[in-house]
Amino acid sequence: MLGVITVVILTKNEEKNILDCMETVSWADQVIIIDDNSEDRTLEIVESQGLKNLLVIKRDLEGDFSKQRNFALSKVKNEWVMFVDADERVSSELRHEINDFLIEEKNDPKFSGMYIKRKDMLWGRLLKHGETGKISLLRLAKKNSGRWIGKVHEKWNVGGETDIFENHILHLPHQTISEFLSEINFYTSLRAKELFDQNEKSSVFKIIFYPKAKFLVNYFLKLGFLDGIEGLVFAIIMSFHSFLVRGKLWLLWERK
Repeated sequence: MLGVITVVILTKNEEKNILDCMETVSWADQVIIIDDNSEDRTLEIVESQGLKNLLVIKRDLEGDFSKQRNFALSKVKNEWVMFVDADERVSSELRHEINDFLIEEKNDPKFSGMYIKRKDMLWGRLLKHGETGKISLLRLAKKNSGRWIGKVHEKWNVGGETDIFENHILHLPHQTISEFLSEINFYTSLRAKELFDQNEKSSVFKIIFYPKAKFLVNYFLKLGFLDGIEGLVFAIIMSFHSFLVRGKLWLLWERK
């Protein structure tokens, strides 16, 4: 690599994922782990790898992913930074494409950030349809080009020109139903609180309508049924996600 890129990984009890993730980003000039007080072997595994230019910081998430990511940006020492989640893997093809891109940018700067396609693998099956079938995320950008916004389902607001890579990150989420439900419970609580703080209201209509609409869009309009039983399960659980957000939001207003 060129001595210009840092990879940031946020962690919380990721002992099942972190080793495989780190192996796919070990080529970076700097790797930063921001750990939300893991209670498993995550940090032990991280530190056992003996990576050069590894920075590990323990820091409370405080229910705000953007705040955590922006803190990480303040610790980056290189011009370019890439954010990777612990349950993601950078393909070798993407690594080479990033390398070529950085060489071109050094000689002829054009872009401030790059979108990366992400493919989801659920229980051994690649999901080609539904809401994750054609997803791309802005994950690589110049350090000082923008800030993250949103407490959950956060986005990187980057100024300047952007483009998209041809190759992808592989996403391995929710490898058991219990993990799926546990993570959904966590994220929906954060999302409901964020909407509450924005003074958004819920209602019986929204609690009923949003989940149904979510399922219909994912499973039928976005062809989730073509992904077999995995596509069905994914569509049902994401519909449940929508139900929990609106239901929890309603409860927050009831308790006020």
